[in-house]
Amino acid sequence: MISSGDASDIAQRATSNSRRIMIVAGEASGDIYGADLVQKALSLDANINFFGIGGSRMREAGVTTLVDSGEMAVMGLIEVLKHFNVISSAFLKLKNILQHDPPDLLLLIDYPGFNIRLAKVARKAGVKVLYYISPKVWAWKAGRIRKIAATVDQMAVIFPFEVPLYEKEGVPVSFVGHPMLDLVNVTMERDEAAASFGLDPANKIVGLFPGSRRSEIERILPAILGSAKLLQKRYPGVQFVLPLASTLHESDIQPYLEQAGITPVITRTRIHDLIRACDAIISVSGTVTLEIALIGTPMVIIYRLASLTYQVAKRVVKIKHIGLCNIVAGETVVRELIQDQANPEEIAAEIERLLSDHSYRDTMTGKLGEMRAQLGCGGAAENVARLALGLCGQSANLTGLPQ
Repeated sequence: MISSGDASDIAQRATSNSRRIMIVAGEASGDIYGADLVQKALSLDANINFFGIGGSRMREAGVTTLVDSGEMAVMGLIEVLKHFNVISSAFLKLKNILQHDPPDLLLLIDYPGFNIRLAKVARKAGVKVLYYISPKVWAWKAGRIRKIAATVDQMAVIFPFEVPLYEKEGVPVSFVGHPMLDLVNVTMERDEAAASFGLDPANKIVGLFPGSRRSEIERILPAILGSAKLLQKRYPGVQFVLPLASTLHESDIQPYLEQAGITPVITRTRIHDLIRACDAIISVSGTVTLEIALIGTPMVIIYRLASLTYQVAKRVVKIKHIGLCNIVAGETVVRELIQDQANPEEIAAEIERLLSDHSYRDTMTGKLGEMRAQLGCGGAAENVARLALGLCGQSANLTGLPQ
C-alpha cells in the first residue's frame, strides 16, 4: 500500500478558506475520471484540498493519495478475499478520518462494494456524499438503490437510462454525460498512428487489451496470447500492441509474454492513438471497451471470472450483455466470449473474421457510431465538479447542468 501523506498532513495543508474533499476511486478507470474531475474543480476553485484513494493520474492532478488504487483493483469474490487485508486497512483509514477529522464532502467514483459502505460511515458522521458513476444497479443487486438512497446526497450518473431508476427511489440525481466523450482524443489517422508506434501500416495490427487488474492478467492474458499465436500462423507479419494500465507493472505481464513467445509493442501513453492504429482488438470487458467503441475500432470482448464467482454472478446478473457498448446499444453490436468461450481458438476466429469479412466489419463500425450518439454531449467532469462545489457550499454556477 502506498501512502503519500496522512490525516495530520492533510489537516495542516488545509487553510481556513479551503474546502476538503475526500475522493475515492478504486480502479484504473476511476483514476482517469477522478483526475479529470479534480482538474476541472481546481480550475473553478484552487482552494479545494483533495485527498483519499487514487492512482498516478489523480496524484498528478493534485490529489494526496493515502492509498494507491492499484492495490484495490480486484474483481470477484475470490479476488476480494485474497486482498481483504489491504482493502480493510484502506477502509479503516478513511473511516477514521471521516469520524475524527471530517471533510466537507465525500466524493465517490464507482467501486460500489467499498464505496457504499464508506458512504454509510460518512452519513453517520454528518458528511455530505456525492456519488459519481452509479453502481450497476440495472445489472444486478437492484436493492442497492435503497442503500444508496439512505446514504447519498446526490447521484451523478453517466447513462440517461439510470435517471428514472434513482428518481423512483427519491434519490437526487443528475445525468452529467459520459466522461469518456471528453477523454477520447485521437490525433492521427490509422497509418500515421501506426507509424508513430514503430509499426508497419502495411501489415495487420491487433490490439491485446488484458485489463487493469492483476487478477484479470492471471485469468485472461494466457488466452489472449494463445489467440495471438494462432493469428501469427494465419497472418504472417501481424503485429500486436498491448496498453499497460497505470495499476500494473511490466513485471506483471512479462512472464506470460515470455512463455507465449509473443512480443507486442507495450505502451502506457496515447492509448486512443493506439486504438486507432489497430485493425481489430481483443479486449476484456470494462470501460476500455467503450473507449474502443467511441473510436470505432472493431473488437471482440472477452470475460472470465473465477469459477465460483461466475456461478454466483450467473444467478444474480439480470442483463443480456456485459460489454458497455452492447448495453448502451441494446443489442449485440460486438461479440462477447464468456468463460469457456474465451479460449484461443474462438478469440482468434472472431478476430480473423473482423480482419477478412469487410461487410461484417462495416456493420459493426456503423452500429458503434449509432451507439455513440446515445451518450450525450460531454462535459461530465465539469458538471460533477460544479455539483461537488455546490455541495461544499461554494458559489459554483450550476447553470446548464443536465438534470
